[in-house]
Amino acid sequence: MKKVLITLLLAVSVCLNLQAWGGLGHKVVIAVAQRHLTEKTKANIAKYFDYDIKQDAVWMDHHRHDKPIEYTTAWHVYNVNEDHRYDPNPRLSKGDAIHGIQIADYNLRHYKELTDSAVVMNVRMIIHFVGDMHCPVHSYFPGPRNFWPCRYKGEEIKTFHSFYDAMPNRLWPGADPDELAARLDNCRKGQIRKIAKGTPVDWAKACGDRNCVIYDINPPLTEDLDPDTVEKSREVVSLQLRDAGYRLARLLNEYFGK
Repeated sequence: MKKVLITLLLAVSVCLNLQAWGGLGHKVVIAVAQRHLTEKTKANIAKYFDYDIKQDAVWMDHHRHDKPIEYTTAWHVYNVNEDHRYDPNPRLSKGDAIHGIQIADYNLRHYKELTDSAVVMNVRMIIHFVGDMHCPVHSYFPGPRNFWPCRYKGEEIKTFHSFYDAMPNRLWPGADPDELAARLDNCRKGQIRKIAKGTPVDWAKACGDRNCVIYDINPPLTEDLDPDTVEKSREVVSLQLRDAGYRLARLLNEYFGK
């Protein structure tokens, strides 16, 4: 009975703690992207959204268990292997963040053939899953999953995963997404093109190479986190939010900028 209870609690924990970046982080990713959208892209998106798409930043999290789209529940994380390359292994047999991006990418490249509601749904997918795949704890490395309970400066943390999901709010409490995006958006055009090129599979490798640093700060199963974890995570979180925005902008311009 005890074993069953532990399994159930773990399952609940996994479901509750897969909101990468929280509201602030996801909005910052979109805000960075919006700074690099062409006027034509903005105009075409506005035909489907009469509001700022940042309002839908965590729509996929809030509706993931709705019956019509409950099949997307697993699509917020992905596996990488020991070389940090994308690994679509059976542990995520129902799909993952890369799979979700690829589906939305295909659909949006043919968006004029879709119904308005289908365009809206696929935009929600692409803006969310591009953000998700850049969150350090949404890259599942080989070894222990990141759902162990821990403490930070005496604060009880439900899981290591949830700690990093909330990292943007810990680093920049109360920040305005547009103002923070302006601060993080610090690359020149050539650098942006270099960061944004490639496919989601290529980005998964780049994310894995960078995201692994969080396990240098705190090795897997660490119960008492380094008291400087938040500050030590500032660089990786800042770069991941920024790069997610650049990559999202490239995709949206390719879909809607023609």
